[in-house]
Amino acid sequence: GAGGWSPLVSNKYQWLQIDLGERTEITAVATQGGYGSSDWVTNYFLMFSDSGQNWKQYRQEESIWAFSGNTNADSVVYYKLQHSIKARFLRFVPLDWNPNGRIGMRIEVYGCTYRSEVVDFDGKSCLIYTFNQKFMSALKDVISLKFKTMQSDGILLHREGQNGDHITLELIKGKLSLLINLGDTKTHPSNAQINITLGSLLDDQHWHSVLIEHFNNQVNFTVDKHTHHFHAKGEFSYLDLDYELSFGGIPAPGKSGTLSRRNFHGCFENIYYNGVNIIDLARRR
Repeated sequence: GAGGWSPLVSNKYQWLQIDLGERTEITAVATQGGYGSSDWVTNYFLMFSDSGQNWKQYRQEESIWAFSGNTNADSVVYYKLQHSIKARFLRFVPLDWNPNGRIGMRIEVYGCTYRSEVVDFDGKSCLIYTFNQKFMSALKDVISLKFKTMQSDGILLHREGQNGDHITLELIKGKLSLLINLGDTKTHPSNAQINITLGSLLDDQHWHSVLIEHFNNQVNFTVDKHTHHFHAKGEFSYLDLDYELSFGGIPAPGKSGTLSRRNFHGCFENIYYNGVNIIDLARRR
């Protein structure tokens, strides 16, 4: 009715779904009860999705977050999200409501347009970015991207040098593994290989963010909100790497003994290398 949303039956199986029309960055939500009624929701979950099929619950402080709702029909309860959601679809799921009334909600969603560049990989392709060494600092590298996939294995990123040095970011059984290999063990006998694993169940067809920052010999590896900081004991500064990055697979078969490794099958979003928008470059050829 005109007073807001009130389902015919008040139980824990009801939900109100919104289609925002496109993927949007959501920063806050607000609720009221049904207009001029004794119907309001006191607690609710918030769920979000890109497709309307595959849903994720809003989490805060490492657990599913129950939002405190209303204590009467007309006061607005506004909640600024601790971290924004990027989604097209939202679901408000009532948990509890006024015991002397029914489920009743009026809602507002706050946010802004989310700008993104997405590229799809079919498991047989890769995107190669070759850059000019004159304009690059050897002391600093920052790579960021988002990915989503249903496959538990695949190469996300690879960079290789003439002497066998290489950096590989690979999804293995739903976890992300960052492998830094210093090919010449005679020159670098200690710490010849670094292998850091982060995340789990990353093959859930939801977006996950990755950030790799390398300053001198300090490396920060972040997956979603979890960061692993490590020092490469000086050798990482001397990695002999080509001025070429490959996303989604390893271009030359057999390099680095990687014949058994699978190419990535899924989507990448907003790939940046030192501030350069790689997907935009590819679109513009």
